[in-house]
Amino acid sequence: MNDAEMIKKPESEKKFPTRPVAPLGVIAMNGCETMGNRVNDYLLKWQIAEEPDSESAEQSLHSFYGTDKNGFLLEASCPRFGTGEAKGMLKGTVRGYDLFIICDIGAYQCTYKLYGKDVPMTPDEHYADLKRIIAAASGKAYRINVIMPMLYEGRQHRRSSRESLDCALMLQELVGMGVSNIITFDAHDPRVQNAIPLHGFESIMPTYQMLKAMCRTYTDLRFDREHMMVISPDEGALNRNIYYSSALGVDMGMFYKRRDYTRVVNGSNPIIAHEYLGDSVEGKDIFVADDIIASGDSILDLAQNLKGRGAHRVFAGATFAFFTKGMEIFDKAYEDGILDHVFATNLTYTPQEVIDRPWFSQADMCKYMAYVIATLNHDQSLSYLLNPWHRIEKLLNKYRTEHGM
Repeated sequence: MNDAEMIKKPESEKKFPTRPVAPLGVIAMNGCETMGNRVNDYLLKWQIAEEPDSESAEQSLHSFYGTDKNGFLLEASCPRFGTGEAKGMLKGTVRGYDLFIICDIGAYQCTYKLYGKDVPMTPDEHYADLKRIIAAASGKAYRINVIMPMLYEGRQHRRSSRESLDCALMLQELVGMGVSNIITFDAHDPRVQNAIPLHGFESIMPTYQMLKAMCRTYTDLRFDREHMMVISPDEGALNRNIYYSSALGVDMGMFYKRRDYTRVVNGSNPIIAHEYLGDSVEGKDIFVADDIIASGDSILDLAQNLKGRGAHRVFAGATFAFFTKGMEIFDKAYEDGILDHVFATNLTYTPQEVIDRPWFSQADMCKYMAYVIATLNHDQSLSYLLNPWHRIEKLLNKYRTEHGM
């Protein structure tokens, strides 16, 4: 089967007819255990999904190999000494494996002991542990691939004054350690891959999964120009929102941020005001897509601005939602009718108290991640997975049919 046929094939019918490049091994770093287990479950399910005749049975045994009692998951840990220093340890062999290491640098629920005190792990600690596990493999793996859903230091993607370029340094450091492919989701600026132009780097968008979560949450959405608009929160998110508006067949507007460049607050120049450019939003549902919701001040300011312009409902979509200032401001915005719903992925740690909120829904990315791993392990093209246009079209047609639109 050639690449063109793989791209056109519906997701439910995609197979992996080729043999893998090497036995598959998956390491879920600290904080990624749940995601790793679910990815492993999908891979095991696909391994035994073939018909039980002799030819297919042989195919299924070889379509993914390298399993043991834990499936494709390999045990690894980074124990720490009392001073906070650590080391990476692999509990089994990785020789000859096509190794995929999943690392969530935002898993702040993880802690370690430092002089007897529980200290939460920051992105720096998660990245250091990732390097320790790569070092523990000591060049024995056939290939090392890193899946880092949120790119470490991805928000520090360009230099505007005398400052460090941490993300570019991180990418160069990983490929220098022997990493062949780096997979991330919705990079703040995909141009950071220019730091490693001769190595594999993919920034995958969760567009289809976000829209799927919207369709499951609401039964009265009307995807047309008369009832819906997509709004970009700033110029940096234009490409993301252009894709949403094109896929949904609706108009798009945008805000641009006026900042005070004489001050730096919490690492950035404070926003003075959001200025709107676009058609009227009166009476329409509005979808605002961004890569990150941190404190939430910007998205709530936008929502209030849009409601003041007569918008019907305001939905926010973010690949990563952190709520660094807590959920109370979102609770109040929901109660006051300013923000109707927030959609985010499960690519980074989300506390249960957020998941239980009536204004929050999660888009599950585990199956998608498993597809990425399986496709790369079989040395197949990622083109089908990177462009979800046909799946979105199928989703919207099914939604309209089920709800009589």
